[in-house]
Amino acid sequence: MKHGSPYGTHRVLEPIGVLPQPAWKLDNTMAIYDNEILIDVSALNIDSASFTQIKAACENDEARIAAMVNDIVAQRGKHHNPVTGSGGMLIGSVAQIGPALADKIDLNVGDKIATLVSLSLTPLRIDAIKKIHLHKDQIEIKGQAILFETGLYAKLPDDLDENLALAILDVAGAPAQTARLVQPGHTVVVIGGGGKSGTLCIYEAKKRAGTTGCVIGVSPFAKDCQRMKDLGWADHALQVDATDALALMQAVAAVTDGKMADVVINCVNIPNTEMGSILATRQHGKIYFFSMATSFTAAALGAEGVGKDVEMIVGNGYATGHAEFALGLLRESPRLRQLFEQLYV
Repeated sequence: MKHGSPYGTHRVLEPIGVLPQPAWKLDNTMAIYDNEILIDVSALNIDSASFTQIKAACENDEARIAAMVNDIVAQRGKHHNPVTGSGGMLIGSVAQIGPALADKIDLNVGDKIATLVSLSLTPLRIDAIKKIHLHKDQIEIKGQAILFETGLYAKLPDDLDENLALAILDVAGAPAQTARLVQPGHTVVVIGGGGKSGTLCIYEAKKRAGTTGCVIGVSPFAKDCQRMKDLGWADHALQVDATDALALMQAVAAVTDGKMADVVINCVNIPNTEMGSILATRQHGKIYFFSMATSFTAAALGAEGVGKDVEMIVGNGYATGHAEFALGLLRESPRLRQLFEQLYV
């Protein structure tokens, strides 16, 4: 059995010399190296920006979506959307552990896990697509995947449904980063506050900002705004299209007396919301771009163009302890858990 790179570079087919994530194509043969983990995959949670793009391109036709997903994996050896550049994550059970890892990790064959690294760098083979969940960004499959030596994972908890855990772990970095950024008394704007990651961020922002702070949720959809109002964690629910930068700026200014936000968290799954985020932020405030639809060129040059001195943070999906942190939110809030069970179970 061969020994591979801890970072998976031995799986890169083209172009040679790059890491698995930026690579165009990976070797997705499922004979493992001695420092890899083989996973029997049961479901994929496609990144929201990626699944939104795929659904739009296929006009929500499930057969066409299945064909497109199969085509991406066949071409690239991984689920790496060539349009959005993003992937998602998966759940499955451990089928085999390379002998070089056997005594170094807390896994056994048969353990159910979620990978906490992107599908855009995970060698994947799809044998069959069983079911597509259009409104949950999830696809049930029969297939296998490879986790590299440095790949992050979480054992699926016994007290939470697998599909619920999959949905939450896919966005675990967002509430964990929110907890780092939001301080008591802060005004926080969550763009995409009606979505999965946005709801978690609003809940965590409200805890951190406290009674002296203000949390503002933004969505273009009336149903999302109504949900935010019903849940009660957002002080304001603004029905605004974040691609209309001036409209968003004016709406935030109206509820903050022109002071704007200390922290803006962007969780949307569509492009062209960078300027809305920037204009909603006060001078020297912070923006956390969790969205994979973000153009960091547009954000950097746009901020310069309007004279905004703001700290812009790349939406790293990983934060130390983020998996347990996100799952812990469901355990501490029965209302949050009930909502996500309704949506994803």
